[in-house]
Amino acid sequence: MSDESTFSERLNMMQYYPKDDPIRALARSPIFLWRLGLGPILGKIFMVITTRGRKSGTPHRVMTEYHVLDGVKYAPCAFGEQSDWYKNIKADPYVTIQTSSGTEKALASRVIEDGELLELYHLIHRRNAPILVWYLNSMGIEDDPDEVLANKNKVVFMRFDPVKEDRLPGLDIDLAWIYPAILLGLLALRILYNILLPGKDRD
Repeated sequence: MSDESTFSERLNMMQYYPKDDPIRALARSPIFLWRLGLGPILGKIFMVITTRGRKSGTPHRVMTEYHVLDGVKYAPCAFGEQSDWYKNIKADPYVTIQTSSGTEKALASRVIEDGELLELYHLIHRRNAPILVWYLNSMGIEDDPDEVLANKNKVVFMRFDPVKEDRLPGLDIDLAWIYPAILLGLLALRILYNILLPGKDRD
């Protein structure tokens, strides 16, 4: 592969990569919903991955779509090798994953075997073809099994094998208090309304 074609592929991916802070914040917004306690619902489709920051050493979290093949969980890395969480995994492959089935410690590895890669391709194509096609097209790959294998060096699917090592904490449900706070706020407003405008509702 020439340097020119490699640069072109990276440029193609970079047009999608969220570089601006507002866009990056929007991309991370599902994490907020998980912290609100919506994990049992979101976790049927999405996975929270906790990695160790390659520079800071602190936990970093990302939410991505996942799939289960033969009892093993897999996740596509939407922005390929330039994704921060992929770079973190390369530095330290031990992660914590969270789905609707609970919190698991795992060893992350990139899928490189042709047969496994094709099984994933067909599985994801059945479940979410538009997203898969977008992912492939963003890297200049046609939606075709042979093209996927021919360009597998650019396709990043991660496999998560369970391990016993407990190295990283999972994402806490630390914002669930917001619900009762909102209810109390609404109740307080209702009481204040009745005090300031007594009998208004009965007129």
